[in-house]
Amino acid sequence: MPDPRIRRVRPSDVDTVVKLVHELADYERAPDECHLIGEQLHAALFCEQPALFGHVAEVDAQVVGFTLWFLNYSTWRGVHGIYLEDLYVRPEHRGSGLGKALLAALAEECVRRGYQRLEWWVLKWNPAVEVYKSLGAIPMDEWTVFRLTGDALSSLARS
Repeated sequence: MPDPRIRRVRPSDVDTVVKLVHELADYERAPDECHLIGEQLHAALFCEQPALFGHVAEVDAQVVGFTLWFLNYSTWRGVHGIYLEDLYVRPEHRGSGLGKALLAALAEECVRRGYQRLEWWVLKWNPAVEVYKSLGAIPMDEWTVFRLTGDALSSLARS
């Protein structure tokens, strides 16, 4: 049975979710790297054909956590999956099951739509790693993440 504290993100949630994204960036020790503003998030979530989706966790009618996610595709499995870009619950609500409930909502999306994977990155020092393992998530330690941004991205695009 779905957790009543979890629901899809609504346009009225955007400003709060942006604040939570900035709190997450601070938690992840990278506040200067987060530049998200409400107009960007609203456009991504609520355009005619959105490629970004989200859920929020509510306590006493206040949004205290969120997920933002998008579809990926497994060529090996031949089906889509969900890539969880961000999951965050405010510190005072951690340990209440909201993080697990947010993940369960995404797992339910996967099962209902026939998707085969739910994937996300986690900083190795994040204590949630143990929670994720307890849910049956498997760390993909043999893979290395690569990223192109800024000058390197522009340089490759010009080559």
